[in-house]
Amino acid sequence: MLLGLIAGLGTCLGALLVVAFGRLGPASISLMLGFASGIMTAVIIFDLLPSSLHYGSLAATLTGFAGGILLMAFLDLGLNILAPSLFRGRGYLKMGYLIAAGIALHDLPEGFAIAAGFAAAERLGPILVLAIGLHNIPEGMATAAPLRYGGMGAGRVLALNAIISLVTPLGTFVGLELVAASYTFIGLLLAFAAGAMTYIVLGELAPESRRSNKPLAYTGMLAGLILIMALSFIA
Repeated sequence: MLLGLIAGLGTCLGALLVVAFGRLGPASISLMLGFASGIMTAVIIFDLLPSSLHYGSLAATLTGFAGGILLMAFLDLGLNILAPSLFRGRGYLKMGYLIAAGIALHDLPEGFAIAAGFAAAERLGPILVLAIGLHNIPEGMATAAPLRYGGMGAGRVLALNAIISLVTPLGTFVGLELVAASYTFIGLLLAFAAGAMTYIVLGELAPESRRSNKPLAYTGMLAGLILIMALSFIA
């Protein structure tokens, strides 16, 4: 639970960077988002999916993976449907609330991943905490920037991101309860988290990282992949 909270607080750190230093340059954003994409991809390929297959059946892995993707797809569709009415007349402020809602829902399966990761293997849990915490930093920045541009005070921006940070340990708690009820949930939860993270990487992080500076984005991705591979080798 504590590590789930630490991972969730990455969102607050991202918001704090926006409040303290203002908007980062496009090059820095590309590098950071690329780095987060690389870390998430490495965790999916080298940890989540292999562990899911180890602790569950192929059918459970495929079901969980598809379920994670579908959850994020339905969330994305719902936000796109709601967007016109939310944006009308309020600009950046409405955009910030919309992003905050999406990130809060994204963080729930990330908590599942942490719970399942610690239940599956000692080294997988800490790696997931690192990966999720790092990728929450740019998400916090994405939430805070439009809210600040929309006129929200620094205290309220940080408070909103603190609330969002609590969703990850909530997901960790729910995941731990499911794992305690039946050990067979581990493989399904790992695959579900892998599917959700895959949608986030392919649909959000990777495309956005390449928008401003492709070389730095790819450099960040490679660095993230190498970091997780090195941590896995050492562990």
